[in-house]
Amino acid sequence: MNDVVLQARGLVKEFGGLRAVNSVDFTLRRGELRCVIGPNGGGKSTLFKLLTGQLKPTAGTIQFKGLDVTRLHPHEIARAGIGIKFQVPRVYDALSVAENLWLSARFRHGATGAGPIVDRVLAEISLAERRASLVGYLSHGDRQWVEIGMVLASEPDLILLDEPTAGMTHAEARRTADLVREINRRATLIVVEHDMDFVRSIARYVTVLHRGAVLAEGTMEQIRANDVVRDVYLGKRQHARG
Repeated sequence: MNDVVLQARGLVKEFGGLRAVNSVDFTLRRGELRCVIGPNGGGKSTLFKLLTGQLKPTAGTIQFKGLDVTRLHPHEIARAGIGIKFQVPRVYDALSVAENLWLSARFRHGATGAGPIVDRVLAEISLAERRASLVGYLSHGDRQWVEIGMVLASEPDLILLDEPTAGMTHAEARRTADLVREINRRATLIVVEHDMDFVRSIARYVTVLHRGAVLAEGTMEQIRANDVVRDVYLGKRQHARG
C-alpha cells in the first residue's frame, strides 16, 4: 500500500438531498496517469472539487500519501504536494510568464530556489521566448500552458488537471497531450476530461463516472469495449426496452 498516492473511500456529496457523488471509492497509485470521464452531470466536476478541497464531502474520506486531507482548504492541499490546474486559467494577467511561474515556485520552494525552477519549466512548456510577455496578452492556449507551468513550478507529487484542453485548437490539444505524457514521467496525474480524442491519446487507466458513481474502470481498450459504458456515455447503441 506504500505506493498509494491518493485514496478516497465512501465519498458522498449531496446538494439539496440529491447525490452528485455517490459512495465513490478511488485509489491512485504512484506513477499513474488516470483519466476521469463520464457524461455531463456524471459527477466529474464535483469529484474534482472534492479532491481539491473546493467542496467538502457530505460523507467519506480522502487521504493523500497517508495524510487525511478531507477537510483541508485548497491552499493547504497545495502545500501538501498536490498541484491543481482548473478548467478556466487562474493566472496573473498583469504579470509576465516568468513572474507567474516564479510566484508558484516560491510558494513551495522559497525565493532562492525559484529561479532555476522557472528556467526549467519555461523550456518544458515551450514558452522560454515569451518569458517577459504579459500573460493578459497571450492566446488562450498559451494561458492554459502558463497555468500548467505554474503547477509544474511548485513541483508537486500529484497533479490534477481539469479539462486542460478546453478551448484549445486541435494542434494545441496535441501539444498538450505531449506535455502531459512528459509530465507523467516524474509525477502522478489525474486528468478530468470530456474530449475523447485527447483521452485516447494519453490514457493509461480510465475511471468512468455515471450518476455520481463509478460505472467502470480499466484501460482505454477495456472501457471502449464495455457495452454498458458505450450505452450511457459513448452512445454507440441504445438500451433495448420492453
